[in-house]
Amino acid sequence: QVQLVESGGGLVQAGGSLRLSCAYSGRTFSSYNMGWFRQAPKKERRFVARVGSGGTTSYSDSVKGRFTISRDNAKNTVYLQMNNLKPEDTAVYYCAADSNYYRLRDSSTVDYWGQGTQVTVSS
Repeated sequence: QVQLVESGGGLVQAGGSLRLSCAYSGRTFSSYNMGWFRQAPKKERRFVARVGSGGTTSYSDSVKGRFTISRDNAKNTVYLQMNNLKPEDTAVYYCAADSNYYRLRDSSTVDYWGQGTQVTVSS
C-alpha cells in the first residue's frame, strides 16, 4: 500500500513563493510516477504537474514557467516549487502517485492520493 503526506502549504501574497513536499511510503518510490493536482472551491480537481520514474516532467499551461516539480528518490519525496504565485493558484493541492505516467493527467484514473494541503494566495 502507498501512503502520501503533503506539507508546505500556507498563505502567501501574490508574487511570492512556496514549496510543497510530498512524503511517500510503501512500494518502491523510484518506480512510481508522481504528480500534483489542485482543487479550488466548487471546481473539479485538475492536473498541475507530473514527474515520471525516469525524471520526465510535464505541466499544465496555467503553471508552466512558474512551477517546478522534482523528486528525490533518496528521500522518497516529491516537491512542487511554486514561484510568482497568483490569486488564481489558490486551491487545495494534492499529491498523487501512479504506476502509469500517462494516468497522472486525469484525476479519475490516479492510483493513490494524499490528503491535500491548502495554498492561499492573497492579492
